[in-house]
Amino acid sequence: MIPLRISLFALIFTCSSVFAQRYTNSIAAVVDGVPIASSEVEETIKAQEQVIQFTYRNDPDRIKKEIAILRQGAIETLIDREILLAEFRKIGGVIKPQYVDDDINGIIRESFKGNRDAFVDELTRSGMTVKKFRELREKMVIMNVMRARNAGDHPPATPREVQDYYDKNVDKWREGDQIKISTITIPKFTGEPGSTPEKQQKFAQELRTRILQGTDFAKVAKANSQDSHAENGGAWDWMSKTDLMPAIADAAMSLKTGGVSPVLDLESNFIIVSCDAKKLGAAPDIEKLRPEIEKMINQEKSKANIDKWMENVRKKHVIKRYQTSRAQLPPTPSAP
Repeated sequence: MIPLRISLFALIFTCSSVFAQRYTNSIAAVVDGVPIASSEVEETIKAQEQVIQFTYRNDPDRIKKEIAILRQGAIETLIDREILLAEFRKIGGVIKPQYVDDDINGIIRESFKGNRDAFVDELTRSGMTVKKFRELREKMVIMNVMRARNAGDHPPATPREVQDYYDKNVDKWREGDQIKISTITIPKFTGEPGSTPEKQQKFAQELRTRILQGTDFAKVAKANSQDSHAENGGAWDWMSKTDLMPAIADAAMSLKTGGVSPVLDLESNFIIVSCDAKKLGAAPDIEKLRPEIEKMINQEKSKANIDKWMENVRKKHVIKRYQTSRAQLPPTPSAP
């Protein structure tokens, strides 16, 4: 059932005003006189945090990163929604009911295997009526129409652009990468009186500084690390990149041999990674990836055009932002 819930939570988030049935607290922003209550921001964050938790449930570090990005941009996302809806009304836009029908039927087909009853049951469990869901999806369709309308024309990707994109992103296509690392693990919580995550992080930073100043990594690991590799000076056996936690793998692969990572802030530990050696796998030939790369480049160009248009159109609207107290926002949930 998890895939269905991911889909539904994501759909609800895109037009999350359904959660703010009344303005019971402070106003986070006002767009052309239309208020966005902080309660609406809170519920937006809550809804999308569940999506993040489900989507990245095996990557606690990614969960933390995505939630941080979500929190930073929640108010601006709702502001842009009001702007896009206003612009659509300004041009006299009308969405045919068939477009919304097609959108919802696509959701039922892809996320509920065509089972409309299962779709309705899931809506009911989420506290939403089919009518309300349709209203929200209509807003989403309008937002997509306005973005597509202003994506603009741009020339196709040039061979030079394709080559540059390939060179910059080749690591993500390469298969069979192996890496040998050493780590120093400092737990956030020790159970000792007076110990705090902040103090533990500071301690980890001090250890990293000592290493950068010339102290042997293995010596520091043996004396201070709290993981199963400490006795070996933090050294791991050769590992496939895909077998490592993504945050550790990405940090190690970004280093030159002999390099030391920044202190990684993971779910329950602070970790320092040393890249001892790498064996890079084979990358697909650029010609096999050319259609995919050209598509990605075109998407980036379209996004740049949309971002530029949004920057200009925001200037035409009266936007007032108010400071939303951090205490009003729901606490970041721990990773499952």
